[in-house]
Amino acid sequence: MNQPLLEINNLKTHFNTERGQVTAVDGITFSVDKGEILGVVGESGCGKSVTAQSILRLFDEKYTAKYEGEIKLQGQDLLSLSKAKMEKIRGNEVSMIFQDPLSSLNPVFTIGFQLTETILLHQNRTKKEAYQMAIDLLRMTGIPSPENRVHEYPHQLSGGMRQRVMIAMALACKPKLLIADEPTTALDVTIQAQILDLILDLNEELGMAVVFITHDLGVVAEVCTRVVVMYLGQVVEEADVQDLFLRPLHPYTKGLMKSIPQMEGDRTKKLNVIGGTVPALNAIPKGCRFASRCEYADELCKEKAPDLLLHEGNHKVRCWHYANIARKEEVEHA
Repeated sequence: MNQPLLEINNLKTHFNTERGQVTAVDGITFSVDKGEILGVVGESGCGKSVTAQSILRLFDEKYTAKYEGEIKLQGQDLLSLSKAKMEKIRGNEVSMIFQDPLSSLNPVFTIGFQLTETILLHQNRTKKEAYQMAIDLLRMTGIPSPENRVHEYPHQLSGGMRQRVMIAMALACKPKLLIADEPTTALDVTIQAQILDLILDLNEELGMAVVFITHDLGVVAEVCTRVVVMYLGQVVEEADVQDLFLRPLHPYTKGLMKSIPQMEGDRTKKLNVIGGTVPALNAIPKGCRFASRCEYADELCKEKAPDLLLHEGNHKVRCWHYANIARKEEVEHA
């Protein structure tokens, strides 16, 4: 079998806080193949963004954060690299698009300056070549009149335009892996669709793998080939996208599916709500982390944490009773 582009093995990300150390990502394991689009989904606070930023080691390791486990890019463990070597990886081999482009772009520099700075940092180009590359990147990401836009500042562009600039910046060095952290959340529906189509086109054109982080299962169904579902810092389910939507196994995944807006005649069907709240990171229960919100939880769930089990094929689930729940639902729907 071919080696995955990215392999994450038992990754833990700890943070020092005023209340002591908390673990925001706790034992995450998954892989990303070359050219694949992997979706990472879950509620706010489940650890999606922390996982993404941990891949690039963006947290302050001297005072704030500590990593455990392995993050292998083409077999090389990123956690073992020096700070200088890691800086060469960021933007060059692995790039990231953040949720809010306005806070990610520097307001006092032009778009062109920020794009050429990225190119000059990682590639052996002259200023003139880098400037032309910046224009070409803006054109490739669908920005009209790129020759004029390179001289504009972030505040002069719309939200959709700024996000396209962030994508152009992320693609400047043609990375092997693009991490997209909820890149369409702040955009209107029309612009969302354009950005998603752009990422799909670039994935196909450049053969670039994508880790797509979102809370929107509709987006996952449209763009991803495989899905990782996270809850409170752990993977609770992993499957091919079609298998996950046809046969979700974890009660949390089922709850997320039922929360998708659906039409009933000419009106929206009443939304399902997952009861309870996500426990705080400094008060994680000793058993199943979803037990306090799960209608199927029993004493075993509250006392002992389940492992991530292989169901069949590529489908994995972290639940003591997933098989019994599936059988019960089959009987109810028969």
